[in-house]
Amino acid sequence: MSIPPPDPIPFCPDVSTFLTLIGRNLISQQSKIPSWSALFSLTSNQLRDSGLEPARTRRYLLRWRQKFRDGEFGIGGDLRYVGEDGGAALRIVDIKSQTSQDTPLSANLIKDDQVRRVVVNVPTNASDEQVQNIINEIEQGTTSPGVNGMKIKGWDMIAGKNVRLLGSGKAELKASPGLWEHKRGIKVDGGERRKAEVRAKRRAAERKT
Repeated sequence: MSIPPPDPIPFCPDVSTFLTLIGRNLISQQSKIPSWSALFSLTSNQLRDSGLEPARTRRYLLRWRQKFRDGEFGIGGDLRYVGEDGGAALRIVDIKSQTSQDTPLSANLIKDDQVRRVVVNVPTNASDEQVQNIINEIEQGTTSPGVNGMKIKGWDMIAGKNVRLLGSGKAELKASPGLWEHKRGIKVDGGERRKAEVRAKRRAAERKT
């Protein structure tokens, strides 16, 4: 029995965005993956038959597919509010701590023993009331504090990969090519399988000279 595909998330709602985020130019292969269901159901052999090459690209896609199923997202994966243009509004707010041990992941500024400054995701053009409701949810423990991957620099500047600053305490994050990409390792002396052979030949050549 086939496993149903996971639900899209606000920051990654479709195949195009998924392929854009994981990078390695997989967006150029979009025509080979016609739907969200196909993205999570096509086998490695089916992807190969469709022309998705080389094999390491298929393995990379399948690895990210499983990570998505497991809820392991990159930056932006925990955002709740994303606009129609794909932009997510971020804002710095003050959060009252319930205990002295309450230190949100994205907080790096402490005003006093009871208040932390954190980066939160808010609706685009959020009203003061909407922002306050989000603060209340965090303080009541119904919403996780902070946005993963975001930090506060200085006192009111949001810092993070591909963040666009919009003014004091405000910023925007959009899905961009390679935002979730796992960079390829640099092969030294031909990679693991050929490393010993390459180095042995080099030592032999050095002894001759």
